[in-house]
Amino acid sequence: MDLTRTDRRIAVQTPSGPLEIRSILGIGRNYAEHAREQAAEVPERPMIFVKSLGALCLHGEDIVVPPVARDPEAGGHQTDYEAELGVILAAPLRDASASEAGDAVLGYCCANDVSARWWQKQGSGGQFWRGKSFDTYCPIGPAVVPAADIPDPQRLSVRCRLNGETMQDGTTADMIFPVFDLLADLSRGTTLDGGTLILTGTPSGVGMARTPPVWLRDGDRVEVEIGSVGVLSNTVRFG
Repeated sequence: MDLTRTDRRIAVQTPSGPLEIRSILGIGRNYAEHAREQAAEVPERPMIFVKSLGALCLHGEDIVVPPVARDPEAGGHQTDYEAELGVILAAPLRDASASEAGDAVLGYCCANDVSARWWQKQGSGGQFWRGKSFDTYCPIGPAVVPAADIPDPQRLSVRCRLNGETMQDGTTADMIFPVFDLLADLSRGTTLDGGTLILTGTPSGVGMARTPPVWLRDGDRVEVEIGSVGVLSNTVRFG
């Protein structure tokens, strides 16, 4: 599959569609306030994890919370939202400078790094993959906005609304590791293929940090809005 930078918005589809996402990388605690709301240290290096391709979900599709994520013996209702800016690469990247990394970006989309917190924190030996990778736990969309339309990805608002109520309200200006620097760092000694999707972290306001915690429930509507990119909307369904 060849990807080419254009000035057109591209519909996001699953791996069988015209825009093939080849891998998904996530960045943890890339906003200082999000680290603090977890009573966690602000990282000195990017915290990197992987999400399964099977987690991909499109704008308008359901986020399906499986029974294993609702098992009372596994923490009960602990599926959470995370509004994030998604970055998709057009070309392979390895040992790139920040400038070269910017030139390799195909475009940007809204993303929701849906997370089953018990599986993320306690259920998988400290590894994030299981809690982040249940099917449909990576909604993206509503389209890929060309990189040329976003001259500075560090000047975008990032919001999450749950049933119309604003839960997260941040800006990419507050990222600890800016987008192009982050891509350059990820490419050190590692080839990032064209079609790689990078979730760049979430601002404060996630459900697990609230008192009491706010977990996603059957029938909830979750919206991720990123300035100049669009609004990603999904409904939660218990499978």
